[in-house]
Amino acid sequence: MDDLCNYIGGRFVTHSDDQWLDNTEPATGSHICRVPLSDSSDVDAAVAAARSAHLAWSALSHSERADWLDRIADALEARYEDVAALESRDTGKPISLARDVDAQRSVSNFRFFAGILREHEEEVFEMASATNYVVHKPVGVGALITPWNLPLYLLSWKVAPAIGMGNTVVCKPSELTPMTADLLMQVIDEVGLPAGVVNLVHGDGAGAGAPLVAHSDVDLVSFTGGTSTGEKVAASAAPAFKKLSLELGGKNASIIFADCDMESTVAGVVRAGFLNQGQICLCGSRVLVEDSIYDEFRDRFIDAVEAMRVGDPSDEATDLGALISGQHLEKVQSYVELAKQEGGNLLTGGAPCMPVEFEHGNWMAPTVIEGLSPDSRCSTEEIFGPVVTLHPFSSEDEAVAIANNTRYGLAGSVWTGDLEKGKRVSEAIETGMVWVNTWLHRDLRVPFGGVKDSGVGREGGKWSLGFFSEAMNVCVKHD
Repeated sequence: MDDLCNYIGGRFVTHSDDQWLDNTEPATGSHICRVPLSDSSDVDAAVAAARSAHLAWSALSHSERADWLDRIADALEARYEDVAALESRDTGKPISLARDVDAQRSVSNFRFFAGILREHEEEVFEMASATNYVVHKPVGVGALITPWNLPLYLLSWKVAPAIGMGNTVVCKPSELTPMTADLLMQVIDEVGLPAGVVNLVHGDGAGAGAPLVAHSDVDLVSFTGGTSTGEKVAASAAPAFKKLSLELGGKNASIIFADCDMESTVAGVVRAGFLNQGQICLCGSRVLVEDSIYDEFRDRFIDAVEAMRVGDPSDEATDLGALISGQHLEKVQSYVELAKQEGGNLLTGGAPCMPVEFEHGNWMAPTVIEGLSPDSRCSTEEIFGPVVTLHPFSSEDEAVAIANNTRYGLAGSVWTGDLEKGKRVSEAIETGMVWVNTWLHRDLRVPFGGVKDSGVGREGGKWSLGFFSEAMNVCVKHD
């Protein structure tokens, strides 16, 4: 596979320009393929195809559209190992993670939304003199823009409910990780989904993303990515009053109380800090530890971090792979240098690590820093890499104050043997979701999203069905 194509109107097509981007493997720096740098004319064609398909697609019943989601899930499951291998190669993440999370979740997203579509019932509100029906109608054409860290996982999270509710869509995946988006289009083509229901345009933000969001025939925008880009998306979509969902960055806290189960907490907090090389918006990059157990927890935490295996993503034994790009590696390294300037004490990591035969990849040792002020830049700004800071606290109020001391509010975790305290502290945190004594334990029925600079709106379960539809009330007066 050397050159990728766009998928528009049920066909794989070349883009209109002759501009390309080389897609390289994060672990080795070797060439994977060329990605089209599409422009506004490609976006116009994709939106036109989506608009043309909308009337017939929206006329189908929820059950009929759910059947299509199941067909996609079955065909995607048949390519399970292909998904895992492509995702690992394209992102640099370990194959075990790509298999257990990315491939698994991509299939389950389509199956889950097929299921709740079949269970979706019309809401009825009775009055003494009338009956009110709430009808959920499709919004129209949706722009679905997804990031590089969980490419197919998040694309399927958006495509399934969007088309399930009767919309047609244009997808714009990250230009850094285009491979599984292309595979999904192969699957969609294979099952014979009506042409134009799902379209895909490759390219960067300026050439493809911006004209897609601003397009006059796009009715809704679902964006997952960085906060700074999210600001631009919101500014572009707002003048046309488009429905908008933004899932943005995070600077999440893991709060550890003295009454926690030490062994399971250390394992859980290491996972929360470093899964996918720390390149998940939900990662717990600030670890707050009650001062009476701080030294013990720190020492055990460092031992567990240093025991993680960094290496070949295709090796089943690998715990941490490569970072997404050389540019991102430089950003992460710059924050480590900043931490030193801010008075931080480097406990482990802090430098690139180059496994044998991977000298051209983007490698970074898992890094733990203590001694930083909770107000420091490294403690409050999103680094999005394998860097965790440790902070002691002496009371619930202090822990909550540190956790809330950031512009973000996406997720967090609380680790304690007192579940009432866990619930109390969780509810005091300014965030969209909190786990108690676990992390990233996902139920697809619950709302997903953040507050403050972590986003606008919620997706997941009935919240996705609500976002990807317009609720219309019909009031019928009784005779």
